[in-house]
Amino acid sequence: MPQTTLSISTRGQGLYEITDAVARFVRSEGQAQGLLTVFVRHTSCSLLIQENADPDVRRDLDSFFARLVPRTDHPDMRWVTHTTEGPDDMPAHIKAALTAVSLGIPVSGGRLALGTWQGIYLFEHRDSPHRREIVLHLSA
Repeated sequence: MPQTTLSISTRGQGLYEITDAVARFVRSEGQAQGLLTVFVRHTSCSLLIQENADPDVRRDLDSFFARLVPRTDHPDMRWVTHTTEGPDDMPAHIKAALTAVSLGIPVSGGRLALGTWQGIYLFEHRDSPHRREIVLHLSA
């Protein structure tokens, strides 16, 4: 079964589109049909399939999650006990728990079976830059 690992550098919180890199891997394998599993090997970021046409969608998602789970230095987050790695760490774990760390995407005709406006994103939940590993596994 074909498998590879992508290394993605982030610049802090936000959505990083990885669709092209994932699609290149699928094309390089020359497999007509199958299921691609996309898995991120971290607990403070996640994966999303989301609209990739209008950048306002990414901004609104960033704003929503910042309001839903603010940093631990926000008064609403006084209940948090895991703060040793900074005020963005536990909120990052919560955001990752609310979203997905793996995606299953059908492959049809040798291509990802994504909809017209769908893209694959790494959703970074930490403030600082990180290097994230994403495992791609193509099954028959």
